[in-house]
Amino acid sequence: MSRPPARPAKQRKQDTLHRLEHDEDTWVATADGDGGAPYLVPLSFLWDGSSLLLATPATSPTGRNLRTTGMARLGIGPTRDVVIVEGTVDTLTPAELPEEEADLFAARTGFDPRQLSTPYLYFRVRPRRIQAWREANELDGRELMRDGEWLVAD
Repeated sequence: MSRPPARPAKQRKQDTLHRLEHDEDTWVATADGDGGAPYLVPLSFLWDGSSLLLATPATSPTGRNLRTTGMARLGIGPTRDVVIVEGTVDTLTPAELPEEEADLFAARTGFDPRQLSTPYLYFRVRPRRIQAWREANELDGRELMRDGEWLVAD
């Protein structure tokens, strides 16, 4: 089977931004910070151009891990067109999140944590590292962001 040629870095960045702007779901990997087992769950997200907003029950393993460590790793897209985001996490209560942003989250993801009886928290993931690749021929150069700075110009 013939594989497409590797994309140039600029195209990978454009494709990554498109995925962030148009995809709705991500796999979120967390751990408890004490060497515990990693925890992986699918969550919906809202991309605002610089960070991803997630919501999950406050007492869930993911919620506890995000609060405890302030770190997350996200996998967006299929395995043969993946974007991996590693970032720092800020925790927000529903009262701390601006209403307009909570409304955008609800519209984008199709659910509104503010309407649920289970207490939810919002989590803002600020990317520190972003990688993207489709095939083995894109493993070299897969890092598009490091230390929160894009490595590829627009």
